[in-house]
Amino acid sequence: MSSLTPTARVILGMLKLGLGTGYDIKKVIDLSTRFFWTASFGQIYPELKRLRKAGLVRAEQDPRGKVKRTVYSLTPKGEQAFHDWLTDGENMLFEIRDESLLRLFFSDFLSHDELIANLRTQEQVFEQVLLRFREIEVEAKAGVEEGRVYPYVALQYGIEFMAFARDWYAERARRLEAGEELFELEDGMATGGEARLGPTG
Repeated sequence: MSSLTPTARVILGMLKLGLGTGYDIKKVIDLSTRFFWTASFGQIYPELKRLRKAGLVRAEQDPRGKVKRTVYSLTPKGEQAFHDWLTDGENMLFEIRDESLLRLFFSDFLSHDELIANLRTQEQVFEQVLLRFREIEVEAKAGVEEGRVYPYVALQYGIEFMAFARDWYAERARRLEAGEELFELEDGMATGGEARLGPTG
């Protein structure tokens, strides 16, 4: 079982990719893994210190003019810890934090029109993220030529997921607007359409 914290996992991975400073790590996270595994400066810098204390990373001072700059790299112990985490088949954390899905969960307390408005808004949100992923795709493809294949593979997952989510929300909004059933229960009772969707509806 890996003892690495969630933040340590992404930091060690970024160091393995050749990113040496906390700033560089944060910059690349914001362009890539933040869509599924993020970390703030307030998490990155304390974690780098803990990893150094644990002997997983080494630090060297590399000032740029008057600007202090610390460059980090993996130690052999850190390389092993990263590999152990990557190959840990017994402890795979699965967690999704999706506010749109949380709102949908509580949508029985919305009116028909309010629910449709939320669905249409979320459809637009996923469309915007999808467009952003398409922009990132250009750089990700260039990375493939440099030997970084799986960031692009992960991006393809994101592109396909965002397209699915956009279309899923669009279809539910369309059904509600048309007064159609959202789904059918096993006993044949349909739900959705023009039915009141909560005590405030």
